[in-house]
Amino acid sequence: MTDKLAKILTAATTCIARNGVRGMRVNDVAAEAGVSPGLLYYHFTDRAGLLAATLEHINKQVSKDDAAPTSPDAEDRARHFRHLLLDEIRDDADVRRNSVAWNELRACSIFEQELAEPLSRTTAEWNREIAQAIVAASEGTSEDEAAVTAEILTSLVEGISGRWLNGFITTDHARSLVTTAIDALTPARPGTLEPSGHGLGK
Repeated sequence: MTDKLAKILTAATTCIARNGVRGMRVNDVAAEAGVSPGLLYYHFTDRAGLLAATLEHINKQVSKDDAAPTSPDAEDRARHFRHLLLDEIRDDADVRRNSVAWNELRACSIFEQELAEPLSRTTAEWNREIAQAIVAASEGTSEDEAAVTAEILTSLVEGISGRWLNGFITTDHARSLVTTAIDALTPARPGTLEPSGHGLGK
C-alpha cells in the first residue's frame, strides 16, 4: 500500500470515529487526507468501496505493529498471541480511534448491507490470524480447536472493547478481562509473562 493510500484510509478511519458511518462524507475524508475527492473515487470507486477498504486497513493495524516472531521460542510465540488480543485495548489515541471506527462499522453493518460482506471477510481474517497464533503458541492444539477458541476470544474482545470505549470499564480492567479469558480458554499460559507492554487493543 502506498503512503498516499494509507493516509486516505487513516483519514477515513478518523472521520468515521469522529462522525460515525452515516456522517462520513467522501469530501470530508478527502479534506482530512489533503487530497482531491476525485482521487478517492479513482482508488475506491464509491463510498462503499472506501468503507470496505477502511475496514481492511483497521484490521491490519495491530498485526503490522506486532509481527509474528521468527524464532521457535515458545514464550515469544505466547507473548505474540497475547499481544494480538491485548493490543486491541490500550491507552493510545490511534488504537482508540481504530476501535471506535471498527465498532461503528460493525454496528452499522446491520442496516447497511454493503458493509456486511467486507465486515464478514475482515472478521474471518482476524479469527484466522488469532487461530494461527494459538496453534503456534500451544503445542498439541489442533487447527479446529484453535479456530473455535479464536472465534470466542475475538467475540469477547469486541464486546469488552465496546464497554471500554463507552467508559463503562477502565483500560486496566478491560485488559485484565481479556487476560483472564485467554488463560481460561487456551493452554498458552506463560506464567512469567506480563500482559502486553504496549499499554493497551480491531
